[in-house]
Amino acid sequence: MRKKHWTLTPWFIIFAAVMLLMAFASFDYNIVLCYIELGISVAAIAVVFVISLRFRSYINNTVKNAAEKIKGLNPEHLEKYKYPVAVSGSQGDILWCNARFRKAMCGGKSPEGENINSYLSGFDIDDIKDGEGEDVAVDGREYTVFCLSVGDGVICHFIENTYYKSMVREYQSTLPCVAIITFDNAEDFSSDSDEAYSEVTLTVETNLQKWAAEYGALYKKIGTNRYIIIFRDSDVEKMIALKFPILKEIRSINVNNHIATISVGLCRGSKSLKDSELNARKALEMALGRGGDQVAVIKDNSYEFFGGTAAAAEKVSKVRMRVIANAISRAVVDCDKVFIMGHRFSDLDCVGSAVGLQCIMEKSFRRYCKVVIDKETSMAKQLVSYVEERIDTGVFITPDEAIRGVTPKSLLIIVDTHLKNSLESAQLYEKCKRVVVIDHHRKAVNYIDNALVFCHEPSASSSAEMCSEIISCLDDKALGYVQADALLAGIMLDTKNFILKTGVRTFEAAAYLRKKGANTLTVKGMFSDSIDTYREKVEIVCSSNIYRGCAVSVSKKHTDDIRLAAAQAADEMLTLQGVDASFVVFEDNNRMNISARSYGKLNVQIIMEQLGGGGHQTMAAAQLENTTKELAYQKLLAVIDSVLDDIENT
Repeated sequence: MRKKHWTLTPWFIIFAAVMLLMAFASFDYNIVLCYIELGISVAAIAVVFVISLRFRSYINNTVKNAAEKIKGLNPEHLEKYKYPVAVSGSQGDILWCNARFRKAMCGGKSPEGENINSYLSGFDIDDIKDGEGEDVAVDGREYTVFCLSVGDGVICHFIENTYYKSMVREYQSTLPCVAIITFDNAEDFSSDSDEAYSEVTLTVETNLQKWAAEYGALYKKIGTNRYIIIFRDSDVEKMIALKFPILKEIRSINVNNHIATISVGLCRGSKSLKDSELNARKALEMALGRGGDQVAVIKDNSYEFFGGTAAAAEKVSKVRMRVIANAISRAVVDCDKVFIMGHRFSDLDCVGSAVGLQCIMEKSFRRYCKVVIDKETSMAKQLVSYVEERIDTGVFITPDEAIRGVTPKSLLIIVDTHLKNSLESAQLYEKCKRVVVIDHHRKAVNYIDNALVFCHEPSASSSAEMCSEIISCLDDKALGYVQADALLAGIMLDTKNFILKTGVRTFEAAAYLRKKGANTLTVKGMFSDSIDTYREKVEIVCSSNIYRGCAVSVSKKHTDDIRLAAAQAADEMLTLQGVDASFVVFEDNNRMNISARSYGKLNVQIIMEQLGGGGHQTMAAAQLENTTKELAYQKLLAVIDSVLDDIENT
């Protein structure tokens, strides 16, 4: 209403100013005419001023009359309230307010006719009326406003709580945040001289002590290559803004081509030191499961990750695998059936790992064991056909058949994934009470947390490598040449023919499988494509663009083998000059999919996670709902910019 009042007033003022200028301009021409025009101008200004005052008085009276007509409103009663109160009409115009509202919110001026939304810090009164109250700020003071409907109007009660909110912020900023740190790859330096190991360890500890001293935090060494620091929450906020430069400082320690890295689990928001310490350990486990060299910050059971640019250090010792093999054997002995399942759109690594384990469960442990797979959507159809042609017994069953055969003592072994939302059959997982997980992908937040055995090794090249080691510890005599071929195919797929993520244990596993009869020529045949798939792959590669060292392509066609073609095209694009990572955007099942690959210089898992996906440092993917190829492409470029900018600034 006040806006309407001021709609014409500026024009009156402008006309009056023009009339005055014209009067003064005619002074030299005709002084009598000048005085006449000047008199008319002054009279017009006076009339406009009087009319404006009368109109404003009319508005105030109209507003007050409207306020008095609101059913259930008692202005005299509300005037006695010791906090600001305002009444707005159906359009949001302020109809009435008490003296405290004028003094605290308006500087003593009358706000009648203004819109109440200007005092609600961006909220709309229609959205918050009759609610639980909203926090607003006016002129540096903080209030909780409660808007209650009364008749055709709304009464807004502003309860000031500036002092209490500042106390809460101060309390939260001083909450203790426990950080548990581990020196990831200390064993890499222990193979050098004792003097070099001691020097590197001392340098790492010195950097951590400086980090703690910078923020006045409590530092203590709690074990071999393990430390604890207790920060204030406000200091953690500063570290998050700086992306934890301590990671880069530790990575600058380089001895004999070994780069030092640390992993940090940090907890925020816990009300007690005990809870903070327990959650910090949980966050540290997550950071290590993702390959180390990063900070995992946990708050209210949600994670935020920083770093993770270095490749996971290979664990040379096989002791852990022997322990896990024994734990798996005990779980198998206590069950009556075994089902082995991987992820949706299963690949050679997934199917090869499952086939290798199925042989051991059936022949060594004498248990009913089947591989659960959807053959129609599998990307390893050639391996499935190869196994079915050479093994008489039915190895593969559908998810529906598996669900019907589950018993209370059934064991489900999950391979090549640890995520609930990527399983071949979520129903089968929910029905099985006993679960074993074997995976090499970097750990994600929504991981399977109820497993009897959780065998997770992000430094391994593939799940097939891990399963080969487990099989060698269980009973390698039962392994036949068909299963050896399947496992070797999985290793060759994830290592890109022994180019990526190949360590000592990778070649040992391959040598073990070769000894068991694996034929490299046979395995190579499993990677052959149909002519249509090959053409689609070539077309995707040829349509790619280079953007900041990344090859990005959008598939224009939709074929039955688009997933396989996109994955192979992403691999092929890595061979282009000047390319550190590759991304292919394609449509499948009415969703936009992104297949990502790299040689390890750029962590594609971080990029895919920001798009709702995940995976490994060198191999990841994401699915985007309710979007187009162009929007998916633009989102991908924006995330690439964000990640590369962060890397360049740290």
